[in-house]
Amino acid sequence: MIDAQQTDPPPSGAPPRYTVLREHHEALGASFTDFGGWMMPVRYSSDLAEHRAVREAAGLFDISHMAEFVVEGSDAAAFLDHALAGRLSTMRDGRAKYSLLLDETGGIVDDVIVYRLGDSRLLVIANAGNHDAVAAALTDRVASFVPHREPPADGSFAFVAGPHVRVEDASDGSALIALQGPLAERILAATPGFETVAPSVRRDDDPQRWSLDELGYYSARTARFEGLPVLVARTGYTGEDGFELLVAAAAAGALWDALLAAGEPEGLVPAGLAARDTLRLEAGMPLYGHELSRDVAPAQAGLGRAVASDKDDFVGKEGLLVRASAEAPVLVGLVSAGKRAGRAGYPVLDVDGTAVGEITSGALSPTLGHPIAMAFVAPAASAVGTELLIDVRGALIPATVTDLPFYRRKK
Repeated sequence: MIDAQQTDPPPSGAPPRYTVLREHHEALGASFTDFGGWMMPVRYSSDLAEHRAVREAAGLFDISHMAEFVVEGSDAAAFLDHALAGRLSTMRDGRAKYSLLLDETGGIVDDVIVYRLGDSRLLVIANAGNHDAVAAALTDRVASFVPHREPPADGSFAFVAGPHVRVEDASDGSALIALQGPLAERILAATPGFETVAPSVRRDDDPQRWSLDELGYYSARTARFEGLPVLVARTGYTGEDGFELLVAAAAAGALWDALLAAGEPEGLVPAGLAARDTLRLEAGMPLYGHELSRDVAPAQAGLGRAVASDKDDFVGKEGLLVRASAEAPVLVGLVSAGKRAGRAGYPVLDVDGTAVGEITSGALSPTLGHPIAMAFVAPAASAVGTELLIDVRGALIPATVTDLPFYRRKK
């Protein structure tokens, strides 16, 4: 799953926001930091230990700060085709898709994941720091959306005013927990109170149960935990196998504790946003506010595949045509030797010392053992194998352009 960018603290006098799991994090000794206006666990033990646990066993993340919007109605999928850059109307029930919310100029307002829960019900999960921007954009686009409807086959005329779509902000009533790592499936299956059966099935019926190993990547199904519904999605933001579990806020604490209890013998640990950041960087996944912003067009960030440019119309389509330019900087991966890593904002130079770009995210990779970074650079400096320099506080560190992602899990 996508994460909130680190932002300035809330305005003076505004109380910090915590998720419903705050007391659980405090009991585990978490350190907190501000992310998108939320005070979130940044670590519990050490960044390195939590990172390695996710790569080797499993980690448990509270991502309840994310924003959830339910889009309902017979025109819901068609509306999202209009509101987002991707084609959502062709999704099958139970599938998920990564997409982009663009502004009129083609800049990225947010990157989102859309889940199709039924013929007329979809779920959009957005970054916490962009909650207000996404809520405003979806609301405005409902008001301006004009659905295309074919005339009745019998030639009669039937007019229905307005689109059949409603957007509900479900963020405050929901909690989202991510269980990530190679042992995630085993741990979830062993969690007491968790059952892979729709909660609408009565216990005295013969329920149609399903198995976690049947759930494919970027798919979602409804299960239940202690009799309450939980949406189980095989998605994540770490580059590992795993699940994101959407549950009513009131049930989040019990689910969190049950997952930790089931996973402790397997090496599961609670993990904070520091480990989540290095995990997503190794996996080459963009972070809003670093690789993505309103100043960035999808193609620049390597996300052209997320844009259904053959759609008749969507918000931002004309803006993308205006932005199209071979001179726009593009996102690349950089690897270097030693232990000094480039960080966001550090300049990137060519071998002659001319500035060609800037680092957006960088770290010493815990998994690979050497520095990695993502950067926007001039197209002429973007070919794989190009030798560049990173200005690390005055020291010029040699780096090489490489393919993304830096890390791929073994399947």
